[in-house]
Amino acid sequence: MIRPATPDDVPVINQLVRDLAEYEKSLHEVKLTDERLKDALFGDSAAAYAHVAESDGQVVGFALWFLSFSTWTGTYGIYLEDLYVRPESRGGGHGKALMTELARIGVERGYERFEWSVLDWNQPSIDFYRSIGAEPCDEWIRYRLSGDALTTFAGQSR
Repeated sequence: MIRPATPDDVPVINQLVRDLAEYEKSLHEVKLTDERLKDALFGDSAAAYAHVAESDGQVVGFALWFLSFSTWTGTYGIYLEDLYVRPESRGGGHGKALMTELARIGVERGYERFEWSVLDWNQPSIDFYRSIGAEPCDEWIRYRLSGDALTTFAGQSR
């Protein structure tokens, strides 16, 4: 069963984020707290959304996403920030069901893009994404400013 997350799901989603970060060898980078996540998903200025996959009444996976915008199409899109299914629940169709639900939402709302990133070493996910018809955007390179580089750049005079 796939459903929108509720405030009661925040602790389990936070744990799943940590499980994902551990899988991606970057748990040391996670600063997320239940309070931050609850505010991002359900606060007055909420700008993120989450859906959960349940099996036997237990949350076994989640998808956390937000809206993007394409100036070329003039429409919103969905950017999938995280998709994770507990290892013991993989192969049960939960990841595909989460992706299908987000695709359905996008189509229903007239969005023209559904995008995400994947680590280049995560072959099981790459294989899964290709199996559903997704194509890599090979000519694009993702960039990021964070930490000291972000602070330094933000402090430059104009």
